[in-house]
Amino acid sequence: MRVYLQPRVVAMLFLGFSAGLPLLLVFSTLTAWLRDEGVSRSTIGFFAWVGITYSTKVLWAPVVDRLRLPLLTRFLGQRRSWILLGQMGIVTGLVAMVSCEPTVSLTGLAISAVAVAFGSSTQDIAIDAFRIESAEDQYQGAMSASYIFGYRLAMLVAGAGALYLADWRGWDVAYLSMAALMAVGVVTVLLVREPGHNLSAETLALERRLQQAAHADQPGYWRRVEAWFLSAVVAPFVEFFRRNGTFALVILVFIGFFRLSDITMGVMANPFYLDLGFSKSEIASIGKLFGFFMTIAGSFLGGLVVVRYGIFRPLLAGAVMVAGTNLLFMQLAATGPSMAWLAVVISADNLSGGFSNAAFIAYLSSLTNRAYTATQYALFSSLMTLPGKFFSGFSGVIVDASNYSTFFLYAACMGIPAIVLAWLVWQRAEQGNPQIETAG
Repeated sequence: MRVYLQPRVVAMLFLGFSAGLPLLLVFSTLTAWLRDEGVSRSTIGFFAWVGITYSTKVLWAPVVDRLRLPLLTRFLGQRRSWILLGQMGIVTGLVAMVSCEPTVSLTGLAISAVAVAFGSSTQDIAIDAFRIESAEDQYQGAMSASYIFGYRLAMLVAGAGALYLADWRGWDVAYLSMAALMAVGVVTVLLVREPGHNLSAETLALERRLQQAAHADQPGYWRRVEAWFLSAVVAPFVEFFRRNGTFALVILVFIGFFRLSDITMGVMANPFYLDLGFSKSEIASIGKLFGFFMTIAGSFLGGLVVVRYGIFRPLLAGAVMVAGTNLLFMQLAATGPSMAWLAVVISADNLSGGFSNAAFIAYLSSLTNRAYTATQYALFSSLMTLPGKFFSGFSGVIVDASNYSTFFLYAACMGIPAIVLAWLVWQRAEQGNPQIETAG
């Protein structure tokens, strides 16, 4: 257990907290704020598109990976400088959201929320690279566990904590308090040491071949720019497709569809609870606080099942569970504001979410080449949420055009492609695909 007292492992707890804090503040907590201020459900649904910023971070991940920031990189190093820059963007955006509250400027609030999401996703990219480069292989499990616990703790604070504060002191105080809590990550960045950056011989050889094929190894400014682009942007994708062949396309589609049902439903959860008659404190107590422990329990169970049965059977089971639990929300809509039914629904939803997430992260980790972990993981995590963020933008329109029960049925049906693709990926592994076998 002494591994969890290692300075880098302890640091990941606080960096995980810094990474998890902004997410709900531009997602479900923001939707509760908007609904509480009387914003229409259709408009709230469109606010889900703010989250697309997280889903497109692969576009600037190579820049975070290779571009040096003036002054900051000299004093802090490559990884810490980008983490700090992302944190400053988050704080600035949260303060701006308070000054552009829904009753003042809905457009300004949306722009400020995008700024928070952009700073947060940039921080995520840099923290992923920092985590991988900070410790030897034998410490990576502890690093990830510490990070995930900090991340979940921050989501509890930004979910239940923000709702409690909003109920007692108002939304302005809630969001300003969340901005102040980002100091946890800022202080951590200033205290930890910058990790070393080493490229393997295989990585250098691949990049050299790409540069020679494009004649980017010749003298000249634009040739140097082209060489940087090939090394930072092209090489990670070439390596992934070379390793997985044409089945790489199926893998990417599967990654994009796996959380489609979960994310589509999530944006309307808090407005649904409020419209059903639950108070913000009740939502915080059951939906956030109780849900937090159910998610941790689901993650723990998912991890055990992956160890016992491998990745693919839990992956398929998780896809079925996520789609199926959405149907329980239909029963809650018919029952009304029953605390007992809310606890049942939250238990099932968060247990299935934690279980499926544990299996899915294990699968994504198995796909990643350590030489390009930051960019490849950014690709996977971007695809993981992009379709869900896009379709969730229409969630409010569907509710307004029909009702909540129809919407939850629609969200459950959107999980069917993930179930089918999980089965295909499993069958591919059973057929003896060398990449998938090695990954599992």
